[in-house]
Amino acid sequence: MEAEAVVKDWWLYHGTGEGADRRARLESGSPPPWRDFTGTPDPGYAPPGCEGPAWERTRRRGEGYVPDEQEKDVVNTALHLRRPLLITGKPGVGKSTLAYSIASDLDLGPVLHWPITSRTVLRDGLYLYDAIGRLQEAGLEQLRRPAAPVGRAATAPGAPGADAARGAAPPAAEPEPGPAPSISRYLRLGPLGTALLPQDRPRVLLVDEIDKSDIDLPGDLLTVFEDGGFVIPELARLAQEDPTVAIGTDDDPDAAVRVSQGRVQCRYFPVVVLTSNGERDFPPAFLRRCVRLHLEPPGEEKLALIVRRRLGIDVEAGGEYQELVRDFIDRAGDGDLATDQLLNAIQLRLAGAWSAPGDRDRFLRTVMQHLTGPTA
Repeated sequence: MEAEAVVKDWWLYHGTGEGADRRARLESGSPPPWRDFTGTPDPGYAPPGCEGPAWERTRRRGEGYVPDEQEKDVVNTALHLRRPLLITGKPGVGKSTLAYSIASDLDLGPVLHWPITSRTVLRDGLYLYDAIGRLQEAGLEQLRRPAAPVGRAATAPGAPGADAARGAAPPAAEPEPGPAPSISRYLRLGPLGTALLPQDRPRVLLVDEIDKSDIDLPGDLLTVFEDGGFVIPELARLAQEDPTVAIGTDDDPDAAVRVSQGRVQCRYFPVVVLTSNGERDFPPAFLRRCVRLHLEPPGEEKLALIVRRRLGIDVEAGGEYQELVRDFIDRAGDGDLATDQLLNAIQLRLAGAWSAPGDRDRFLRTVMQHLTGPTA
């Protein structure tokens, strides 16, 4: 089928896995001059690789995605230009899954996930600072210090018996204040901040449902996307006394990556995937800095490929599964459906559920309930 057969020489992302050679091309490729960043990687920090539970979740989710030729063209355009990819489309068409497909296809490690709500601000994605915890720790440290011993009253110089006073301890000196608790224990990079760490290989960052954000967030992201870095003010203020501080990451609070002068500066701009359900418009300045992709609901051919890849079933070889695909497409005409609802229906039939002949209509209404429309 065309979705599997088309391959172009300039593509880095294919959506088929086994991308070690293409990842090497991605790492060695020259960026546009205006997207060339100069961050220096910390030799003591190793980002998560292609192993462990987090990677397995990314791999399993990404392997089931079936991109068509247009999607591959747009994704690879964003990769070559090192620009954020803004994906729009109805709920359930696979916008978020595409981010996992990119990471899985090119072996870029676990996806960093930043879910957006109406209360999300830029700093939530860059870093987290537990100022209250640090103040509490400083207070507890003060309580742990031993109190000054109370000596006998001093005899005034020249007073009778002053020279005879023997064995009197000199007044105790005030204890030296102990060091304040290190700020590094209370700082941790967020998903965006972790993605911007200087590395030779990009991380994939999923900024999920950016259209739910406060009106200011897209504009606030512009400077970060253009500069490829940001400053942590709490560290910048301490730069003279402590120029390099090791802090945790979104992957691991104990990772201890070193940040110099309070600035995080990327070396390779991350693969940023922003998703939107179309609930709001974005300012032109934000759109200009993104490569945009609109995903349409999959047709019958693509649905068959998705079922084969996710469930190992050849839809064309089984009449019952073909009927479920057609039922899904017919019902989608009256209101939005998500692709995973079709997968749920087929999985239930594989398990023998809802097998009575008279259950079919209720079965479809149960597992293929509309997300929008009058029957939602």
